[in-house]
Amino acid sequence: MRMCLGCGEMKPKKELVRVVRSSEGEISVDLTGKKAGRGAYICRDTECLAKARKARRLEKSFSCRIEDPIYDRMEEELKSEQQ
Repeated sequence: MRMCLGCGEMKPKKELVRVVRSSEGEISVDLTGKKAGRGAYICRDTECLAKARKARRLEKSFSCRIEDPIYDRMEEELKSEQQ
């Protein structure tokens, strides 16, 4: 079980999407769940990403600033994965 940083619900790992920060500091959506780096989880829903973005929960989890273009790219990846 993992907690979504957007809605705060506990869900099985397979129902969530992993967001990962690599050792180089690059932040990306990890749809396979196997990339190396620090991970955080959100639901497969753009609303949960928006909630996590507004509350800066990903930034707190990764202890770094996340720029708007990175959030926009993550949102596009989630939208394309939902289709």
